[in-house]
Amino acid sequence: MPLATSLAIFQSCNITGVPKSTRCAILRDMAKVRKAERRPPLNKTHKLKRQDWAKKYLKTGFSKVLWTDEMRVSLDGPDGWARGWIGKGQRAPVRLRRQQGGGGVLVWAGIIRDELVGPFRVEDGVKLNSQSYCQFLEDTFFKQWYRKKSASFKKNMIFMQDNAPSHASTYSTAWLARKGIKEEKLMTWPPCSPDLNPIENLWSIIKCEIYKEGKQCTSLNSVWEAVVAAARNVDGEQIKTLTESMDGRLLSVLAKKGGYIGR
Repeated sequence: MPLATSLAIFQSCNITGVPKSTRCAILRDMAKVRKAERRPPLNKTHKLKRQDWAKKYLKTGFSKVLWTDEMRVSLDGPDGWARGWIGKGQRAPVRLRRQQGGGGVLVWAGIIRDELVGPFRVEDGVKLNSQSYCQFLEDTFFKQWYRKKSASFKKNMIFMQDNAPSHASTYSTAWLARKGIKEEKLMTWPPCSPDLNPIENLWSIIKCEIYKEGKQCTSLNSVWEAVVAAARNVDGEQIKTLTESMDGRLLSVLAKKGGYIGR
């Protein structure tokens, strides 16, 4: 009975009259409280495209793929993250209540092999459309990282981005092509597939560090400082584990006939 209440579980076993505190104490020895995972819906076309993608890249050397994505980080963190155990007699800490998590910053980063590229902060108030996205890449990724790489590295690198409108537009595709990122150097990406991008796991690691023990940030600059500090704590072995997980992800997609694989 996934996501059932403690009362429903006990009633299914024909056990009644047990206080909630006792029910929960018993269930803690064998179960955990979890939220349902949120995923975009996958239809038949999506699943076929995910399978086609997996077949296309099954023999790819993923050590040359740069996996990229954006992440929004709020002052307060995701709902439900400020929960945890406290000792008897201790009072729960007070949290500020702010609309929409108090606001936040948009962050872009990439991972390749065992290296973290960025993170880079999108200027506050900037909405990423095709033009501003390309200008952002020019000012950060290209000028601060890519141009320092060798010609052989640039020749072999494959750039991955998802299908957000600012990424997949004709304007952005043409702009990247002028930068030499085109055809086989620009990875095609299946729809509704955050579970296939290993950088999503990196975002989880960073957010866990930022919001541990129910921490809240006081300003947008303090959010950014927390992102930078958390990113510094991510070592190369952690990143390598994520990028080396791709062979398994592709095989899982094929085994599940395009279905979700989890992260």
